[in-house]
Amino acid sequence: MNITILDDVFDTLRGLPCFAALAGHQVTVWNDHTENQEELERRLTQADCVVLIRERTALRAPLLDRLPRLRLISQRSVYPHIDVAACTRLGIIVSSDQHAGTPCYAAAELTWGLLLAVARQIPQQAAALKQGVWQTGMGMTLRGHTLGLYGYGRIARAVNEYARAFGMRVVVWARPESLDRARADGLEVAASKEAFFSDCDVISLHMRLVPATRGIVTREDLLRMKPTAILLNTSRAGLIQPDALYEALKAGRPGAAGVDVYETEPLSADGHPLLALPNVIGTPHLGYVTREEYQLQFTDIFRQITAYAAGQPINVVNPDVLGHTRPAVS
Repeated sequence: MNITILDDVFDTLRGLPCFAALAGHQVTVWNDHTENQEELERRLTQADCVVLIRERTALRAPLLDRLPRLRLISQRSVYPHIDVAACTRLGIIVSSDQHAGTPCYAAAELTWGLLLAVARQIPQQAAALKQGVWQTGMGMTLRGHTLGLYGYGRIARAVNEYARAFGMRVVVWARPESLDRARADGLEVAASKEAFFSDCDVISLHMRLVPATRGIVTREDLLRMKPTAILLNTSRAGLIQPDALYEALKAGRPGAAGVDVYETEPLSADGHPLLALPNVIGTPHLGYVTREEYQLQFTDIFRQITAYAAGQPINVVNPDVLGHTRPAVS
């Protein structure tokens, strides 16, 4: 098959052991990002299979309709960027392992790293020291403070372990089924969403971005936070109402934020308004960017390709397509 991999900006995948699974296929790797639909059509016109890295590139009906060879889209996790209905109509299989039971320590570690960086002002203090300035402010000790986990899945579970090791009290707020899991694990559940935002010293977001969670964090929620509180978002920018975090930080509630995700990625040279605020530490969506995590994720993604090539597709998110899959084009 002709396999096209989009958005491998650091040419990482060819150096992973799992890349050997694609031996015998014709593989094209693109090391930049484009949203230009004509350019994407040019890049994908000969592709039998497309590999997507997270939600970096959207595949919608107008583009899919112009890709007559495409038979398989292979990726991992959620797929709001893929027009699944159009894929089903066109006979294109979408395979995506949801890895619901697989811990993601890379994202949890990045969350904790951001928390430490924000709480102790590490980047700001280090930058000042290089300019010859000795100590520019006072940080916050985590021990004895309350960490709020908004959402309770595999990443939040790992963050909870780190919080316990640092002597923090942990409180959870989430959808009912997630609250049930938190209670079963012996965690404390907030009395209400309002109490959660007003009482916690740190709030970390850990939810999938789906229609029910888009904008679930409102301006009012953020303005309930303490002026000394920290908001962490290593999940998805869309969980917060547009511009709400920027406006709340400007208003002084919460007092600081650590952000790894943005509405549009990658950011342009103009950056993002949040990054201009002195009380924000931003990272370029690094939560899953480790050698170990990439090897884990792309082992699954490439396994989906080899399974399809063997005539036994797996992790099919549009099973209705199986009765009329698109034939190969010679």
